Amino acid sequence: RGKRHATSAVFCKTMGCHRKASSARWRSSVIFGLSLALILAVAFSSAQAETYPSKPVRIIVPYGPGGIADVTMRLVAQDLSKHFGQQFFIENRPGAGGVVGMQAVRETAADGYTLVMVGGGLTIARALFKSLPYNIETDFIPISTTASYGLVITTRAGSPYKTIKDVIASAKAHPGTLNFGTINAGSAQNLSAELFRTMAGLDVTVVPYKTTPDLTTAVLRGDVDVAFEYFVGFQSSITSGQMRVLATTARDRASNLPDVPTVIESGLPGYEVTSWNGLAVKAGTPVDIVTQLN
Repeated sequence: RGKRHATSAVFCKTMGCHRKASSARWRSSVIFGLSLALILAVAFSSAQAETYPSKPVRIIVPYGPGGIADVTMRLVAQDLSKHFGQQFFIENRPGAGGVVGMQAVRETAADGYTLVMVGGGLTIARALFKSLPYNIETDFIPISTTASYGLVITTRAGSPYKTIKDVIASAKAHPGTLNFGTINAGSAQNLSAELFRTMAGLDVTVVPYKTTPDLTTAVLRGDVDVAFEYFVGFQSSITSGQMRVLATTARDRASNLPDVPTVIESGLPGYEVTSWNGLAVKAGTPVDIVTQLN
């Protein structure tokens, strides 16, 4: 019995030592494997960055063509194409206040070959929708802002409205008869019209259109009495004299429209709307590529 106990003790000690040695070797193997994987990942990322971009790069604009987002990104795409010697092209994916386009980017590879225009509308969407198919804070990496701007409030040239005070007076004298036009429900343009309606205490209908060209047609045809949009979207209609600008929405007058008063100056204290846009990529995109784009 004593010999069996002694033998068992020796056996257990031996096995214990064997298990410790095996465990130590296993840990060493894991550490080595993880280190090698990290080195290879860094090397691969650096190699990607050195050859980036080796093919055309897509910029998804989550709004329709012709608006401020589209025009701004096309200018940015031109300069990026010149800088990198590779084509950067625009793909419009409008819908649900920008949600459709953002979801499309989230489903692509994180390789820097799909960029997305981001802006104030995305933070608005987070407040408007109970849930979104993406997390704006964790699913994307910001590259840079590209612009900030106010809006213009316009009417057709033949309209009886010459000032913001005219619009407010008419809306109060004839409640429920005026239409305010914007693009997508939930966009900065749409909410700027809703804010105006609320602050002025007006009974008007805010009508959202899918794209800026659709809204332009509605204004010129008289389907809407007043429209809220960025200057770039209405520029040709304004410069040709087809539209009249009643006011701008930023705190200060626009440098390109120095004779046009702000909404605050026009008699609605506290009303101020500005927006912004920029570029982002899917989370996981190599840092070196993000840095190059920035």
